[in-house]
Amino acid sequence: MKKYLTYLKIEAILAFRSIDLVFFGVIMPIGIAVLIAAIGGNSMTANGYTYLQGTFGSLITVGLCATALMGIPLCLSDYRDKKILKHFFVTPVRPSMILLVQAIINALISIFSAIAIYIILKLGWGYEINGSVGMLVLSFMVTMFALYGLGMLIASLCRTTKSVNLACTLFYFPMLFLSGATVPFEIFPKWLQSIANVLPLTQGIKLIKSYSLSSHPKNTVGPFIILLAVAVISIILSIKTFKWE
Repeated sequence: MKKYLTYLKIEAILAFRSIDLVFFGVIMPIGIAVLIAAIGGNSMTANGYTYLQGTFGSLITVGLCATALMGIPLCLSDYRDKKILKHFFVTPVRPSMILLVQAIINALISIFSAIAIYIILKLGWGYEINGSVGMLVLSFMVTMFALYGLGMLIASLCRTTKSVNLACTLFYFPMLFLSGATVPFEIFPKWLQSIANVLPLTQGIKLIKSYSLSSHPKNTVGPFIILLAVAVISIILSIKTFKWE
């Protein structure tokens, strides 16, 4: 346990010094949330809730997507390029420990981002969660596990920074724009919605949004099962396929 905590402390210091991680994980999500609130705010929608209530579930996943699909893979690919992982190979540090520490650090950043967005929207626009706070948090965590599993799998499979950059681009931007995180999912044509429904983040946003609007929403079992399956499979594969160099 002591070696875990020591390694976690070192990585946390390095992570919070990373301008890119702080920008994409915290500053950008907050900026998007403030912009959306300033544009739509408390104006009512046809569904009977405010624009802000309808978008909160997606806004808190922007930082989550960035830390999962950019933070974890890019950090580990940089370590691999600099031969840092190769040096870890002859130490007691195992792949599961490296992946877990990276997940914890990025999780703290995305959780801070989500809490900051909630506080800003509450103080600035009077936002209130209409649904179940407990289930909303659980939905957020399950979505986090699924996306971080994918991020760890990318980090394990891609051996070079170039290949990681390509993989991150192919996963991050489609997931960010097609899932409903930044662009309302409902405005997409049916054929595009069908494609976007395959994305884990789409299922996560549906789940989070459902519990942010209602304490007893319908059709939530499917997204839960999909996200848990993606999380378990991705995490196991990321440990099995981890490459030191």
